[in-house]
Amino acid sequence: MAASLFTLGLNHQTAPLSVRERVVFHVERLHEALGELKRSFAREAAILSTCNRTELYVAGEKPGELAEWLAHYHRLAPGELHPYLYTLPQEQAVRHAFRVASGLDSMVIGEPQILGQMKEAARAAESAGTLGSLLHRLFQRSFAVAKEVRSTTRIGAASVSMAAAAVKLAARIFPSLKDRSVLLIGAGEMIELTATHFAAQAPARITVANRTLERAERLAARFNARAIELRLLGEQLHEYDIVVSCTASSLPILGKGLVERALRARRRRPMFMVDLAVPRDIEQEAGELDDVFLYTVDDLAGIVSANLDSRRSALEQAEAIIEAQVGQFMHWMQLREGVPLIRALRDQADAARREELARALKALERGEDPAKVVEALSRTLTNKLMHGPTQTLSETLARLKSIK
Repeated sequence: MAASLFTLGLNHQTAPLSVRERVVFHVERLHEALGELKRSFAREAAILSTCNRTELYVAGEKPGELAEWLAHYHRLAPGELHPYLYTLPQEQAVRHAFRVASGLDSMVIGEPQILGQMKEAARAAESAGTLGSLLHRLFQRSFAVAKEVRSTTRIGAASVSMAAAAVKLAARIFPSLKDRSVLLIGAGEMIELTATHFAAQAPARITVANRTLERAERLAARFNARAIELRLLGEQLHEYDIVVSCTASSLPILGKGLVERALRARRRRPMFMVDLAVPRDIEQEAGELDDVFLYTVDDLAGIVSANLDSRRSALEQAEAIIEAQVGQFMHWMQLREGVPLIRALRDQADAARREELARALKALERGEDPAKVVEALSRTLTNKLMHGPTQTLSETLARLKSIK
């Protein structure tokens, strides 16, 4: 019996940041979590965990138990997580995967980063041995659909990224960014995008802080910036007007006390801070301090969606492409579900063939007329092969007559 396909998860539309940051799967534990999923609940499994969503793509039969596992894995009571979860079966799961890959389900409509994150999720599942034929096909089709959407529509045109939104917000706090110092914490893709947008404003100074100095230096070199180790933040935080952080740390990097000390050293000059990390890099309480303007990914939602109206036509085109592709994928799934039945029929026919062949060979060994032996073989084999289909057809016709 083929396993059912479904997606279970939560995202920025169903759960606030305070909930999302508690169900993040960190890279170092992803392999272990996937193995646990396959042993207990699923024939196939993949986990997509980003700032805006945590989703389990599964081929299995226990969505209810899976929700309990997700809560337990993150040390939450099932009731705490249940109000924010969605479970999407079969066709809905396929449509959702296609929309996610195409950037249609993102906080930033049309953003391309999610596609790379989905590819990472597929690679992680493949490495863990949990990416079977169904999920492999689902992810590969998702990537192909995303490519078609991007190449045939303008869904990504003029999209405002989180990084660009951070610059827009900073411009509201400071009249000019040209005499401001910018500190970027982390060295991943989001910080790279942020560096690109801030560098375009020609600030007085850009610094990249990272746990691994070598990675910070590589990124800093591209923007004529300087690099420092993360451990130096306590000494140097007060030097920066603008701080943007996005790391994979499971614990906050900047606490309220550290920010408070930096403000005293700045003589209460304001600090603009953007925390793009999930879980958060900057303690929420730091935002309560006077002269601190702290924004999270959820705070940026209004800015990044402001230009959606201009892309409404592209969005409709993208949805039409996805709908057509969903139909094709579901057709493939239906054919796939028929494979075990076809295989069983072939095995049954082959067993009948071998049985009748053995009987015919014995008859020939006894010296019976070869023509009569072959005639008997063909007649008996035909009867055996046609018995099942004939019986099914007769029963179907009888039911049709009774309906009339």
